[in-house]
Amino acid sequence: MLDDHFHVDPYHGLFLDAVRQFHRAGGTHLMVVYKTARDYGFRGGSAEDFMKAMDFHVELVERINRETDVKAFAVVGVHPAEFVHLAEQRGIEYARNEVMKALEYAQKLCLEGKAVAIGEIGRPHYEVSADVWEASIELMKYGMSLAKEADCAVQLHTESFDEAKFRELGGYVREVGIKPYRVVKHFSPPLVKVAEEVGVFPSIIASRKNIKEAIEQGNRFMMETDYIDDRRRPGAVLGPKTVPRRTKAFLQNGLFTEEDVYRIHVENPEKVYGIEIEVEP
Repeated sequence: MLDDHFHVDPYHGLFLDAVRQFHRAGGTHLMVVYKTARDYGFRGGSAEDFMKAMDFHVELVERINRETDVKAFAVVGVHPAEFVHLAEQRGIEYARNEVMKALEYAQKLCLEGKAVAIGEIGRPHYEVSADVWEASIELMKYGMSLAKEADCAVQLHTESFDEAKFRELGGYVREVGIKPYRVVKHFSPPLVKVAEEVGVFPSIIASRKNIKEAIEQGNRFMMETDYIDDRRRPGAVLGPKTVPRRTKAFLQNGLFTEEDVYRIHVENPEKVYGIEIEVEP
């Protein structure tokens, strides 16, 4: 039972308690995604701040592996909102250069085996100036090219997606030349066939409606909660127990077959991230 996009926050959230809730519900593996430098107590004003925040994130993932029964993997990058904030404070050129250096450090962590993917990177989900939008796309493609070099995955944060935007993203995948199964669209709508056609791997928010629509098109997807781990927003976006509970319910109700569960939670993440998922007998 793998949740493909899960945040932890030792300062504002439940941290290990959230991970243990996931485990008690039947969860076994987590893709733990970097939040922001500011969430981790760093200013977020330079590449060095982002690098320190990534190191801090890797330490959090190591603690999960030491102190809980869940196997966690680190995903490290610079959130697009961090680039936007820095561009507004210091200008686009400065922000672009600092974020590029930070993404190179994320690649280094992947090459060293401390992380398995660069992310979440991409473009903001809210309106920004045309210059910031274009720079965000440039940084997204740069992160994808770094992932291509390292042969690791990349998790993308974007605005709300539809078929046309998937096709636009597919164009970037072809332009960069990264392996199609290495590009994960986090917070994906259940457009499983379209995503496969354009060479993107969907990580779908695990609402009943989304997963029902997704499985009707095939099992080439992963499931996520985008759990934020913030006491001020309990259960946002979805609670930590959601993925294992929904998976079990869909299996019991005949919406998933055992083959579907194995594909979604074992084979797909193994292929995307180049990891080994240990399956209990």
